[in-house]
Amino acid sequence: MSTIKRILVTGGAGFLGSHLCERLVDDGHDVICLDNFFTSQKANVAHLLGKPNFELIRHDITVPIFLELDEIYNLACPASPGHYQYNPIKTMKTSILGATNVLGIAKRCHAKVLQASTSEVYGDPEVHPQPESYRGCVNPIGPRACYDEGKRAAETLFMDYHRMNKVNVRLVRIFNTYGPRMHPFDGRVVSNFIRQALCGEDITIFGDGSQTRSFCYRDDLIEGMIRMMNAPDDFVGPVNIGNPDEFTIRQLAELTIKLTGSKSKLVERPLPKDDPTRRQPVIDLAREKLDWEPKVRLEDGLAKTIDWFKTIDLASYRPPTPNY
Repeated sequence: MSTIKRILVTGGAGFLGSHLCERLVDDGHDVICLDNFFTSQKANVAHLLGKPNFELIRHDITVPIFLELDEIYNLACPASPGHYQYNPIKTMKTSILGATNVLGIAKRCHAKVLQASTSEVYGDPEVHPQPESYRGCVNPIGPRACYDEGKRAAETLFMDYHRMNKVNVRLVRIFNTYGPRMHPFDGRVVSNFIRQALCGEDITIFGDGSQTRSFCYRDDLIEGMIRMMNAPDDFVGPVNIGNPDEFTIRQLAELTIKLTGSKSKLVERPLPKDDPTRRQPVIDLAREKLDWEPKVRLEDGLAKTIDWFKTIDLASYRPPTPNY
């Protein structure tokens, strides 16, 4: 029996999606990358276009599509606050209708389907660090709700399709991830700090910089997702995929200045509404079920990301929305 699979990656031209496509293509699978290019770049997958086992489709996953598949990785959704708040209704539709459409394909094709969920399902957590058993503290009517609640609803759909229709699902909750190929204007803290430092601009910190995040390098994250897809069928998750090392935003800014050799100064701005104050995953389940844990230290991964940022021309990147 052939080990080559036909795999769909929605949001496949995005930061993480493009690296996932690259890994799956290199592993010899037939890969279909689907993206509407709202926040992604065609350049992210340009190097794959000539490969016989790679196909690119411009399509919005909120609209049904009919494909024959063995596996689906559902990564389609704007993932930074400036982008998902630009059109919150569209963001919610992408999570809910997108999940419904990929689950429909999986049901028809008897395919495995993995949902790229998020640590944002925990909201501004009252439990620290966050295990998968924690149900979260989310404001359902706040400016972040379109993303937080959209992802929570998508998890509900996945589990209901699993229980009612026996669809083979997987749920991973992704914590802050960074690395080469991040959009320089995606509004994420790592890309913001690197871009500002390399341009000699003031580094903008929201709040006093004491809020924490746990940063996972992209290679570690992709490995975790693939291991989850290949895990035994009796383990559907959810499982946290992230780095348990916790850093303050101020520490990240200072490390970015150190590694870039920048003269940038830190400037504080008001903290956005509902911004989580602490974020750190418990990854005991990933260690036990997937034999996975991150390998790349923040300083090493940040240095690689900075090196990539130095190779790109910022003028060739258009901010996807006015909110970055």
